[in-house]
Amino acid sequence: MAGLGASPVVARAPRPGERETFSTRELVDSGHGFFGNVSRGLALTLEEATRRWGEPNGYILGQEASGALFGGLRYGEGSIYTRRNRGQRIYWQGPSLGFDIGGEGARQMMLIYNLPAIEAMYERFLEIDGSAYFIAGFGLSAATRDNMVVVPIRSGVGVRLGVSLGYLKFSPSPTWNPF
Repeated sequence: MAGLGASPVVARAPRPGERETFSTRELVDSGHGFFGNVSRGLALTLEEATRRWGEPNGYILGQEASGALFGGLRYGEGSIYTRRNRGQRIYWQGPSLGFDIGGEGARQMMLIYNLPAIEAMYERFLEIDGSAYFIAGFGLSAATRDNMVVVPIRSGVGVRLGVSLGYLKFSPSPTWNPF
């Protein structure tokens, strides 16, 4: 997987009255440059996510590669954004098991709800995922841990069909160990 380019981490204290969450418009604007011409699909998916879960207080822009033949693996890298931290590198990996066949490369935006601090991301989040596309597709799933919810929105290229149960394990540095 090609890197996204390192960005410096900028941390600052919030200003009085400043929002802690990101509006749908801010997310669409951020995702537009990242996803390119699929931004209409991104906007519709973001609207659905904010309708279900509200406004996130963090998000990740990244890319991942995954493959499955009943059991699967995924590996990804990106940058996490909150109002206080802009562009800290984050990595994820994880196994899955289910009726899932295929492979994909995906650009991804993950919405994060109830994030107390970036360090809280360095855990495993249980995920149920379903995909059905040939050549290209766009999908949304949800992963949870305690009170936090991570909503991966993927714009993938490949061939994928199935439903699986797995987890995403986030870390501050890359690893090949999905467990």
